[in-house]
Order: sequence, then structure tokens, then C-alpha cells
Amino acid sequence: MRTHLRSVVASWRNQSPAIRLIRFWLGVTWIYGGWDKATDPGFLGKTSTTSISKQLIGYSKSSPLGFLFRHMIERSTAIGVMVMILEFAIGIATLLWIAPTMTAFVGFTMSLGLWIAVTWHVKPYFLGSDTAYAVLWLAYFLHLVGKRRKIDVSLDRRGAIRIGAVGVAAIAAMLVGRGAQKSAAGTSTGSGSTSGKQLIKLADFPVGQTHEFSTPDGQPAIVFRTKNGVFAYSEVCTHQGCTVAYSPADKALLCPCHGAAYDPFNSAAVLGGPTNTPLSSVKVAISGAWVVLV
Repeated sequence: MRTHLRSVVASWRNQSPAIRLIRFWLGVTWIYGGWDKATDPGFLGKTSTTSISKQLIGYSKSSPLGFLFRHMIERSTAIGVMVMILEFAIGIATLLWIAPTMTAFVGFTMSLGLWIAVTWHVKPYFLGSDTAYAVLWLAYFLHLVGKRRKIDVSLDRRGAIRIGAVGVAAIAAMLVGRGAQKSAAGTSTGSGSTSGKQLIKLADFPVGQTHEFSTPDGQPAIVFRTKNGVFAYSEVCTHQGCTVAYSPADKALLCPCHGAAYDPFNSAAVLGGPTNTPLSSVKVAISGAWVVLV
């Protein structure tokens, strides 16, 4: 332990101020990225705009590698957990000088993937931060390779133990973050929650609009308001459980995974795709100034 502590201190001391700044910024930012996701109550959910499921659906439509993201949507929760752990691990390993060359390369790869997924269509390109982070990681990686004159990915017993310790620390940090967001959620009484059965105020829900919410058992759902009233359906596709999304242009609920389509204005009847079962209905009603879950 003391030997590694000395090597960490020496690694900072032996680097130039410019490299220290890059290393510190990347390490802290990646840890913050993991913490931000871990403490977000909606990240592993289905309906929040910050949910990994919604993000993957968006990537499947906008990224040049959209076909890969379509296969990930069904496993969005596992992917979300993996992303949190990876971000914590990269940040911790960068600051503590653990497998630095390999860590820098993984950081570069992750930033490159985020560029292709998230900011591919951002114009001009310099407005997308992922390209800047990819360049920072690449510069740091090339600096480390230049110092060592080779790419060393071999691990001795001590190195393997350190990497394992980083993994444990990353998982622990994620669990602490999840615990922190649960504590905060427990004191929250936001009107978007189904606690108390109130879903949305009529004043905020004009005719022709939709509103996504979660049922008491945590399933994503969507409510429609027409001039005749309100009605709602589960957003869980009856084929293999992906989350459907409403397309105003198609006037249909579409599954991004395998192409199932449902007609929300006809009892969620199947319009096409690999299923014959309509979406489950969710009972909602108008009560005073609110749309409520019955």
C-alpha cells in the first residue's frame, strides 16, 4: 500500500503541469459522470428524459451505428449499470495511476463512442464536448506511450489486485450514489409521481398531447388527451418487452427494437410487427384539475 502511494505521488510529481491538468480534469470529470448517473433516479428507469433506455432509443435513430444501439435497448438497465461502473473506474484509475496506459485508451474509446452516439450530428463540431474529450484522452494516451516507448498491457499479480480494487471501489461508489438518490427520492413529493395517483394537471396537458409516467409497479406508460377525454397504455412492447414511443407523424406507438406498431386511438391494436397482442391499457381519468391513475 505504501509502495503504491509513493508511486502515485511520484507520478504526479514527475509529470509536467500541463499533463497534470489534463489528468486531473479527465479523472475528476469521469468520476463526476458516474456520480451524476448514479444519483439520477430516472437513469435506470424507462420514462425519464435522462433514462439510459430513452438515450439508447435516441441513439438508435440518430447515430450512424444505430443498428448496434437497437440491440442494446432490451438490455438498457445492464448497460446503464456498466456505464456507471466504467466511468467511476476510469476516473479512479486515472487519478491513482493504476494501469494508466490502458485506462487512457479505454477513456479515449469511450469518448469516441459517445461522439458517434451522442454528438455525431452536432454542428459545428466544436460545440460537441465528446470530440474534445476524445482528443484529450488520445493526447494523454500518446504522452504515456511516448514516455514508456511501448504499449504495456501486461499485468503482474500486484497490478491485477490493483485493478480489482478499482473495480470494487467503482461498484461501491455506484451503490453509494444509488443510495443517495433513493434517500432524496424518499423525501420528494413531485407532481410527476404516481404517489397519490395524480399524474399531471389538466392546465399543463392540452388536448392532442401525451404524457409519460410510471405505474405503481414501475412500468413505463403513456397517457393521451383528446377532446373526448383521456386514455393510457403501458409502453412495454408485447413482443419482447422493449419500451415503445409515440410517433406523432405516424400516429402510432412504435417499438424501436423489432418494429412492432400499435394504434393508440384504437385500443392499442397491432398495426404491424412481430406480435399479435395489443398493449395493455392503464386506467386513468380526469378528476378536478388533474389526470389521475384509477
